[in-house]
Amino acid sequence: MARKDRLAKISILFLGIIVATTACRDDDEETTGSKRVVCESVPDAGTPYELEVPYFFPQPSLPADNPLTEEGIELGRHLFWDKTLSRNNTVSCGSCHSPETAFSDDAPKSIGLYGETTRRNSMPLMNMAWNTSFFWDGRAATLEEQILEPVTHPVEMDLTWAEAVERIESDSAYQEMFTQAFGTPCVDSLRMSFAMAQFIRTMISARSRFDLAYRYGQAQLTPSEQRGLELFLAEGGDPNIYPGGQNGGDCFHCHGGALVQFTDHLFRNNGLDSIIGEDRGREEVSGVIYDRGRFRTPTLRNIALTAPYMHDGRFATLHEVLEHYNSGGHESATVDPLMKFTGEGLGLSPLDIDDLVNFLESLSDYEFIENENFQDPNE
Repeated sequence: MARKDRLAKISILFLGIIVATTACRDDDEETTGSKRVVCESVPDAGTPYELEVPYFFPQPSLPADNPLTEEGIELGRHLFWDKTLSRNNTVSCGSCHSPETAFSDDAPKSIGLYGETTRRNSMPLMNMAWNTSFFWDGRAATLEEQILEPVTHPVEMDLTWAEAVERIESDSAYQEMFTQAFGTPCVDSLRMSFAMAQFIRTMISARSRFDLAYRYGQAQLTPSEQRGLELFLAEGGDPNIYPGGQNGGDCFHCHGGALVQFTDHLFRNNGLDSIIGEDRGREEVSGVIYDRGRFRTPTLRNIALTAPYMHDGRFATLHEVLEHYNSGGHESATVDPLMKFTGEGLGLSPLDIDDLVNFLESLSDYEFIENENFQDPNE
């Protein structure tokens, strides 16, 4: 018995060494019945990275289980731009989130790897560390969760995570990067999503010409842009705002955000349709009929770079967007109460709309889209 006990102890010790060395284990993939690798956590791996938060931004609530590290961020950048994460090696995350369009797409609905279109317009990636939900319908509660979906989506990248792991772990360069970021070369979907989330959280946009004028005193808005800002902040329908009784744009309720995030992060039906079609928006997630036709309020930062607009990309220009709001939109059972001018309109003049567009264009942050830290490392 003593000899057997010693052999058992040796076996357990040997197994422990293997686990510690690989820091990986097999786990059942419930949805497919196949095996996937799940990596063990390695405390204190990587070099801590301090996020540079603009002085007028609130501190973001970062996840304790995915701290930012220099190595994790760089790994995430490589994965974000890696086309081997798609079935036919033609599409990366960056394919639908390009720098030129503030990390969004210039198509109404993005085109997937087989030429099919996605269901909704690609949302821009910026200041995601402050988001409270992800996707137009908010179906993902965290950035890590959001990242898991496009890789396996049959239209977008059409690759199982098991196959994605096999492709990445076969690359010796990635083995070294995973070791530096997480302590071991072990690869799994969790580590991949964590690394990409770290990278995306560093993508902060806060240096538009508006910011330089309003926050830093390093620029000045033109008279038209300044008037557009005043219209943006003016309560619509108030004849006392301007001489002559012009109405305000009433934009600040949903997009004010203290002129920091330019979104309230809520879900709203902004009167696009009187009859909601197949895409029911937030209702598909919540199951609540009141949420029918409600979509997440997008940020207006870099809005001039992210055309076309709305969840389905129906408007090609900012003038079209403002004409929609100026007309009052369309009545429906779930239209947002803030669309209180439905059927009457805002009464903005062509000059008002031009000034509002000029103000919105001042929110473009060219330092952000040209930042070399966010570009494709393969180019």
